[in-house]
Amino acid sequence: MELNRDREHFRAIIYYNFQRQLSQQECLAELLSVFDNEAPHQSTISRWYGELKRGRVSLSDDPRVGAPKTAVTQETVDAVRKLIIEDRHVTYREIEASLKISKTSIQKDVHEELVKKLVSLWIPHLLTEEQKAARVNWCKKTLDRFNSGNSKNVYSIVSGDESWIYCYEPENKRQSAVWVFQVIRSRSVSKKMVATFVSKAGHIAKIPLNEQRTLTADWYTTICLPIVITELRKINPKRRIILHQDNASLHTAQKTRQYLTEENVELLDHPPYSPDLSPNDFFTFPKIKNRLRGQRFQSPEEAVDAFKNAVLDLPAKEWDKCFENWFERMQMCINFRGEYFEKQ
Repeated sequence: MELNRDREHFRAIIYYNFQRQLSQQECLAELLSVFDNEAPHQSTISRWYGELKRGRVSLSDDPRVGAPKTAVTQETVDAVRKLIIEDRHVTYREIEASLKISKTSIQKDVHEELVKKLVSLWIPHLLTEEQKAARVNWCKKTLDRFNSGNSKNVYSIVSGDESWIYCYEPENKRQSAVWVFQVIRSRSVSKKMVATFVSKAGHIAKIPLNEQRTLTADWYTTICLPIVITELRKINPKRRIILHQDNASLHTAQKTRQYLTEENVELLDHPPYSPDLSPNDFFTFPKIKNRLRGQRFQSPEEAVDAFKNAVLDLPAKEWDKCFENWFERMQMCINFRGEYFEKQ
């Protein structure tokens, strides 16, 4: 007999895992392993962990007075945007329950206010003065250390990042708007996460996330990074490696830092909210995904194979140019006092 699981059932499991002092990622992984696509999303777990930390004891919905709000205000638009950015698969029902606004208002927010803003490659963060200063300081330090990209040590840098590879990437902005709408409505989009590592001399490795659903420091240090380091040290076991990565939790975890220290890998830090200063974000992922736009793949594995082949097809001069552009971007960031400069 199939049980009728409602939100309070899942909240009880989240509460139990919270009391066990599991992390949010561990809680999500456990739910996914049992309930698969029925499991609540990361944003739901994060929200309830926050509520429980603040001392909430009831797992029931708060009393709702009257009908849901219907007015579309900037406040509701921003709230819906935040939920979508946190989880591209969030459903109308989850947004309605979270924000207590009507489905009509959500649709209006999505279609009239958000779709046109979600078709861009990435959504810029509104930088604070401290964040701008951090970007400038990092650029100055990195330019000085590597002699504006002219140092031979640039060849020791390996830049890594992760991205979803979809079975279908929209071909143009109009299709992209439809794609965003479809992603919001659907909880099961065919995709696979791939970690990609590149250097000035060319690509190093492309590792898909298999056997599990979430990125963790355990996967990063036992499966992903060993493949990268082995590949780099095939010819020279004592090769110097400078690993550049962003501030994702699996990158900054103590387990990751300890592993890199044991492997004698130097870590090159990265300023927060700076996809414009990451080679994979401004070059590899957009360039390769542009080549795959409009193609439909039968499975995530087929899409990943196409992604790998497209990366392999890039000539060596493209990677050299990418890293030259990276250091030029650092100078542009300084010139614009830390502001995003893509559309200046």
